[in-house]
Amino acid sequence: MYWLGRHRTLLLTLLLMIGGTLLCAAAAGHYAWRRALAAESEQVQRQLELYGQGLQQRIDRFGTLPQVLALDPDLRLALLQAPDPAARQRLNLKLQRANQVTRASTLTLVGHDGVAVAASNWDQPSSNVGEDYSYRPYYRQALATGRGRFYGIGMTTGVPGYFMSQAIEDNGTRLGVVVIKIELSALEQEWLPSPDVVLASDEHDVVFLANRDAWRYRLLRPLGNGERREMLEARQYADRSLQPLRVRTEDVLDNGGRMVRLLEPVLPGPMLWQSLALPEEHWNLHLLHDAGAATSAGRSAAIGGGAAWLALGFLVLFVQQRRRLDAHRQRSRRELESVLAQHAEELRTAQDGVLQAAQQADSGLSRSLAHLPQGVVVIDNEQKLVAWNARYLELFKFPAGLIRVGRPIEEIFQYNARRGLLGPGPIDEAIERRLNHLRSGRPHMRESEKDDGTVLEIRGNPLPDGGFVTSYADITAYKNTARELRSLADALEHRVAERTRDLDEARREAERANRYKSRFVASAVHDLLQPLNAARMFVSVLRGKLHGDARELSEHVDAALAAQDAILTSLLDISRLESGALQTHVRAFALSPLLETLAREFGIAADSRGLQLRWVDTRAVVVSDEALLRRILQNFLSNALRYTPRGRVLIGCRRQGDQLRIEVHDQGPGIPESLQGEIFEEFRRLDDGVEQERGAGLGLAIVERIGRLLGHRITLHSTLGRGSVFAVSVPLGDAAAIPAPAPVPAVATDAGDDSPLRHCRVWSIDDDPRVCAATRALLERWDCAVELADGPQAALEIASALNVPQLLLLDVRMGQWHGPDLYEQLCGLWQARPPVILVTAERDDALKTQATENGWGFLSKPVRPPALRALMTQVLVRHRA
Repeated sequence: MYWLGRHRTLLLTLLLMIGGTLLCAAAAGHYAWRRALAAESEQVQRQLELYGQGLQQRIDRFGTLPQVLALDPDLRLALLQAPDPAARQRLNLKLQRANQVTRASTLTLVGHDGVAVAASNWDQPSSNVGEDYSYRPYYRQALATGRGRFYGIGMTTGVPGYFMSQAIEDNGTRLGVVVIKIELSALEQEWLPSPDVVLASDEHDVVFLANRDAWRYRLLRPLGNGERREMLEARQYADRSLQPLRVRTEDVLDNGGRMVRLLEPVLPGPMLWQSLALPEEHWNLHLLHDAGAATSAGRSAAIGGGAAWLALGFLVLFVQQRRRLDAHRQRSRRELESVLAQHAEELRTAQDGVLQAAQQADSGLSRSLAHLPQGVVVIDNEQKLVAWNARYLELFKFPAGLIRVGRPIEEIFQYNARRGLLGPGPIDEAIERRLNHLRSGRPHMRESEKDDGTVLEIRGNPLPDGGFVTSYADITAYKNTARELRSLADALEHRVAERTRDLDEARREAERANRYKSRFVASAVHDLLQPLNAARMFVSVLRGKLHGDARELSEHVDAALAAQDAILTSLLDISRLESGALQTHVRAFALSPLLETLAREFGIAADSRGLQLRWVDTRAVVVSDEALLRRILQNFLSNALRYTPRGRVLIGCRRQGDQLRIEVHDQGPGIPESLQGEIFEEFRRLDDGVEQERGAGLGLAIVERIGRLLGHRITLHSTLGRGSVFAVSVPLGDAAAIPAPAPVPAVATDAGDDSPLRHCRVWSIDDDPRVCAATRALLERWDCAVELADGPQAALEIASALNVPQLLLLDVRMGQWHGPDLYEQLCGLWQARPPVILVTAERDDALKTQATENGWGFLSKPVRPPALRALMTQVLVRHRA
C-alpha cells in the first residue's frame, strides 16, 4: 500500500499515456480507414461503370442487326415456303457473308416450328442447320413479343454467348425468328490485366463472365426450385456445374458497397465488393477490389494519432519537468548561497586565527605549513617575517639566528644578494624592485636558477590585511625532463628531415626511371612497328594477286597483323598516359554525332556476329576531349561485342545532376564481383569471351587511365548471367560554348581522270629497306610511278629541279635524320615544295600539329593500305586545287 501511494502519480500518468495513445490511434485509424475506403469505393464504382459501358456498347453494336435481317425478303420467303436445297444453300451463303461483315459468332434463321432453316456456320461440324431450338427462351420470347435476349451455352458448338433474336412477320403473322449470337469472351480478355476480380451475373445471380476461371459459373445466392427447373428446360448452362460462392459480409458502406471476406474461392484479406445493375439485360456487374490500401492508410493514421498523443503527452511532461527543475534550481541556488556565505565566514575566521597564531609564535615555524612540499614564508603589512616552514630554510640554507619573527624582509634580500641569488646588476636596485612589488600587493610568478643548478618556481600572493605569502617550489627535475624532451624532439626533427630528403631522392629516381621506361617503350614500339608496317603492305599486295583459299589465308594473316598492331598501339598509349606525355584538348561539343558514328562503325561488326547494336540519341553537350572520350567508348563497345554471344548491345545516356552518364549495356555472362576491380589492370581478361577475338587485356587499362587523366568517373555494374553495364560520367556543357565549325574549302576534282594516283610520280623515303620494298610494291599495284623508294642519303644524292615528285611519302625518325628537316633540304634541291605525307610510328601530338599547320598529310604506322590510298588521293586533289 505504501508503494502504491508513493507511485500513484506515476501509475496514473502511464495509464493516461497508454490509454490516450490507444484511443487516439483507434479513432484516427478508423476515421482514416473509412475515408480511404469511401474514396476507394467511389473509384471502384467509376471503374465498374466503365466496364458496364464497354459491355453495353458491345451488345448495342449488334442490337439492330436482327431487326435489319428480319426485313430481308429472302429470309421471309424462305419461311413462307420451304426452300429447295439450292435456295437453302443461297441462304446459308448470305448469312455467312453477313456474319463475316458483322464479325458476330453465328447468324441463324429459325422457322416457326423452332427448327433452324439456315445458318452462317452451315459448313462446320457444329452447324446449326436442322437443329431444334424451340426450347430456347430467345425463340419463345421473339414469337411472343417480337424480340428476345438470352445468355447461354450453345448446344451444338458448346461455346457460351449472348443470343439476340427478332421475329420475322408477314401481315402481322410471325413466321419465324432470326438469331444472332455474340461471344463475350473477348471482354474477359480485356478484364484479365486488371488486378481486381470482375464478374457479370444473370437474373438468377449466376456468374457467367469472369476474368478469373475459378469464379465462373458460381452462384451468388441459392437457387429456387422454379429457377432450377427453368434453367434445365432452357439448357442455359448445359452440363456446367454451378458451385456456390461462399462470402461473409463484414461491413456495408453508404454507397451500397460491402466489405467482405471470401471463403471460397479464397482471397487473402478483406475485399471491397461493388455492384452495378444493367437493367436492360437484367444483369449485374460486380468488381472485387483489394482494400489493403485503405487498411494501410488506417494503420498509418493510427500510428500517427498515437504518436501525436504521445508527443503531446511528452510535451506536457517536459513542460512540467522544466517547471519542477526551475523551482528546484532556485531552491538549490538559495541553499548554496547560504552555505557559501557560511563557509566564507568560517574561512575568514580561520585565516584570522592562523595569522594571529603565527604572529604570536616564538620561533615563527608554523606547524600548519610544515606538511607543504614548497618552501613558504609569510610577512605582515610592515614587511616583517611572521611565519615560515622548514622547507623554506632547507632551500636557502640560512644560518642559525638569521630567520626570526619580526626581522624585516629587506635584510633577508640583502643576505641573498650577497650570495648572488638575486641575479646580475646593482644589488640596491634588485632589492628595491622586490620591495616595491611586495608593497603593491600584486600576485606574481617567476622562475629563478641558483648557482648549483636548482631551479625554483616563485609564487607570491597578497593577504587581506596587507601582508604577503611567498612559496618556493623546486622544479629542477621538471626542467631537466623538458630539456631532454626538447633534445629528443630536435633529434626526431633531424631524422624526419633526413628521411624526407631520402624520399625525395627516391621519388626523383622513380621519375627518371619512369621517363626512361616511357622512352624505351616508345622506341621499342617504333622499331616493332617498322617490320609490321612492311608486313601489312606485303600482305595487301599479295592479297590482290591471290584467289580462293590462298586469298582467305592472306586475310587471316592480315587480321593477325592488325591484332598485333592494336596491342602495340595500346602499349604505347599506356606508356604515354603513365608518363604524362599525352596532351588533352578539353572543349564543349555535341555528343550526338560521336554516338552516331560509333553506332555506325560497330553496327557492322555487330551484324556480322548476329547481334543487335542499338543507340539512343541525345541533344546533350559535354565538356571533354572528344578523341579520348571516343577511345573510352570504343573500348566499351568492343568488349560488349566480344563478350556477348547473342542478344543486343545498347549505348545511351542518363543525366545525373551536372554530369552525363554514358552507358554501354551488354547481355554477356556478367563479371563476378571478385574480378570487377582486377579487369582494369593490364593484361587482365576473362576467359569466357569469343575465342577468336580475345583481346590482350589492355583496353580497360587504357580506359581507366584516360578517365583518371580527364577526371571522368568510370563505373561498372554487372550481374552474373544477365550482363554488364560500363559507364563514364562526363560534365555537361553549354551549347553556346561550342565553337562554330570552320568553313570547309571546296575541293576541285579532275573529271577527266578517274584516279589521281594513276601514273603519279611518288618518292618513298624510309630507313628500313623492307618498308621501302613493301611500299614500292603497293604503289606500283596502284599504277603509281615510284621513282625512289630508298633512304635519306639516296634521296639527297639524286634530288634536283629535274626530278621533282608529285607526292612524297616520308618517315620521321630515320637514324640521325629527322623527316621534316630532311624535307626542307630536299625542297631546296628541288626548288619546289611538293605535297608530303608523314608516314611514321611516332605518337607525338606536337608532330601531328606541325603537319596540320603545314598542310601535310599524317599517317601512323603500321599503315592500312586503304587508309594510305585514301589519304594520297585527298592530298593530291587538295594540292591540285
